[in-house]
Amino acid sequence: MAHPKSRISKQRKRKRRTHYKASAPQVATCPTTGEKHLYHHSYWVGSDLYYKGQIVIKGDEE
Repeated sequence: MAHPKSRISKQRKRKRRTHYKASAPQVATCPTTGEKHLYHHSYWVGSDLYYKGQIVIKGDEE
Protein backbone atom coordinates (compact mmCIF):
# COMPACT_ATOMS: atom_id res chain seq x y z
CA MET A 1 0.00 0.00 0.00
CA ALA A 2 1.37 3.41 -0.97
CA HIS A 3 2.18 6.06 1.64
CA PRO A 4 2.69 9.78 1.08
CA LYS A 5 6.24 11.05 1.58
CA SER A 6 5.08 13.72 4.00
CA ARG A 7 1.82 14.59 5.64
CA ILE A 8 0.01 17.71 4.37
CA SER A 9 -0.76 20.03 7.25
CA LYS A 10 -4.29 21.20 8.04
CA GLN A 11 -3.35 24.78 7.18
CA ARG A 12 -1.96 23.85 3.76
CA LYS A 13 -4.97 21.65 2.97
CA ARG A 14 -7.42 24.40 3.96
CA LYS A 15 -5.56 27.02 1.90
CA ARG A 16 -6.02 24.84 -1.16
CA ARG A 17 -9.70 24.31 -0.47
CA THR A 18 -10.60 27.99 0.00
CA HIS A 19 -11.25 28.36 -3.72
CA TYR A 20 -14.12 25.82 -3.70
CA LYS A 21 -17.08 28.13 -3.33
CA ALA A 22 -20.77 27.50 -3.80
CA SER A 23 -22.25 29.46 -6.66
CA ALA A 24 -25.63 31.17 -6.51
CA PRO A 25 -28.49 28.91 -7.64
CA GLN A 26 -29.96 29.60 -11.08
CA VAL A 27 -33.51 30.87 -10.99
CA ALA A 28 -35.97 30.59 -13.88
CA THR A 29 -39.33 32.26 -14.45
CA CYS A 30 -42.27 30.11 -15.56
CA PRO A 31 -43.76 31.34 -18.86
CA THR A 32 -47.22 30.08 -17.86
CA THR A 33 -47.58 31.39 -14.30
CA GLY A 34 -44.72 33.89 -13.97
CA GLU A 35 -43.58 32.10 -10.81
CA LYS A 36 -39.83 32.05 -10.02
CA HIS A 37 -38.34 28.60 -9.37
CA LEU A 38 -35.08 26.67 -9.49
CA TYR A 39 -34.07 25.07 -12.79
CA HIS A 40 -35.07 21.39 -13.14
CA HIS A 41 -37.37 21.56 -10.10
CA SER A 42 -41.13 21.34 -9.89
CA TYR A 43 -42.94 24.11 -8.04
CA TRP A 44 -46.31 24.74 -6.43
CA VAL A 45 -48.60 27.56 -7.52
CA GLY A 46 -51.61 27.58 -5.25
CA SER A 47 -52.62 23.92 -5.05
CA ASP A 48 -51.24 22.93 -8.50
CA LEU A 49 -47.83 21.37 -9.09
CA TYR A 50 -46.04 22.61 -12.24
CA TYR A 51 -42.96 21.37 -14.09
CA LYS A 52 -41.67 23.05 -17.27
CA GLY A 53 -44.84 25.15 -17.48
CA GLN A 54 -47.15 22.11 -17.47
CA ILE A 55 -49.50 21.03 -14.68
CA VAL A 56 -48.26 17.75 -13.20
CA ILE A 57 -50.71 17.46 -10.29
CA LYS A 58 -53.93 19.41 -10.32
CA GLY A 59 -55.10 20.51 -6.88
CA ASP A 60 -58.59 20.41 -5.43
CA GLU A 61 -60.91 23.11 -6.73
CA GLU A 62 -62.87 24.44 -3.75
